[in-house]
Amino acid sequence: MGDQSRSELFLAMFIKLKPYLAMVSLQFGYAGMYIITVLCMKRGMSHYVLAVYRHAVATLAISPFAFFFERKIRPKMTLSIFLRIMVLGFLEPVLDQNLYYVGMNYTSATFSSAIFNALPAITFIMAMIFKLEKVKIKKLHSQAKIVGTIVTITGATLMTLYKGPVLNFVRSQGGNHTKTSNASSDQHWVMGTIMLLASCSGWAGFFILQSFTLKAYPAELSLTALICLLGTVQGAAVALVMQRDFSTWALGWDSRLLGPVYTGIVCSGMAYYMQGMVIKERGPVFVTAFSPLCMIIVAALGSLILAEQIHLGSVIGAIIIVVGLYSVVWGKSKDYSTSSTLTVEKDQAFELPTAMSHGSDVNDHGDSNSKGGILMTETPTIVIPKSYK
Repeated sequence: MGDQSRSELFLAMFIKLKPYLAMVSLQFGYAGMYIITVLCMKRGMSHYVLAVYRHAVATLAISPFAFFFERKIRPKMTLSIFLRIMVLGFLEPVLDQNLYYVGMNYTSATFSSAIFNALPAITFIMAMIFKLEKVKIKKLHSQAKIVGTIVTITGATLMTLYKGPVLNFVRSQGGNHTKTSNASSDQHWVMGTIMLLASCSGWAGFFILQSFTLKAYPAELSLTALICLLGTVQGAAVALVMQRDFSTWALGWDSRLLGPVYTGIVCSGMAYYMQGMVIKERGPVFVTAFSPLCMIIVAALGSLILAEQIHLGSVIGAIIIVVGLYSVVWGKSKDYSTSSTLTVEKDQAFELPTAMSHGSDVNDHGDSNSKGGILMTETPTIVIPKSYK
């Protein structure tokens, strides 16, 4: 009995921690993506082509699982759902990723991962607009979400307008060409930051629309496969227009092959599915709340592997963003605990008790319904507290 109770306790704890474990592990996957894509583009692959290959690999990886595991529960496809999936396939696979790759080329992998800490604030604002987030001004946790959003946007603005001196945490081999690289990057720093913020907006819009689509089409694997498929088709059309040199489509036994395979399986296929599962349980704001962990991992890997430079403005802005971000997360956690308590109370209030009394009683019409000395009521009574009337 003791072993059974311990196993039940462990299972309950795992179920409670599952959304957190999923999002933390996903940040490690995204951190690898930041590094691999930089190496891939240094090998000469176009980011338009990389986005196409990435989602083609994701489609091939997810489709078999979607076909076998959801063939009995897959909802009927309608025109409205198909159009939503088309927009989802454009927002993240095409718009978000291509803007991100251009912005990262103009700045750095470390900076681009840091600026994406503004994603939860942008998602929160969109969620309020589309009534996915409830804000009660008099409640402390709602005030924390609002203040945290303002602080996060302030940090992102600081990172955009202030670059600052280089912080040499780790000695890099790129110190000899610091002046030339800094001179060229300064010219595009603001433009790259604007593109990264636009990329954040596209990704936030993807989360919001995914939340609505999952309500009408609650098959996460099938939805993921369709998003990747339509993202491949639309991305290929954009790549053929923007990239006329067909030599950039060539793959090799190096990062040009590793990049599409890794990002396709981990950062598109698995990520879309895991995000969809967590969105159904906790909402889109919770999904975006773990990006600071990714920033820390990328900053360490970027300095060690890519010899990237970290600027004071990026560090200060990132710290401000993290403070604001966890204010939003705290408020969101209070929302979840409150809603869980109300759900339990409602479930208890709407139980259907069976009324029984001992003895041989007679109803209003003088008919006895007793059997064996127990009065059996034909219809159970629904007891509703005054607070729910």
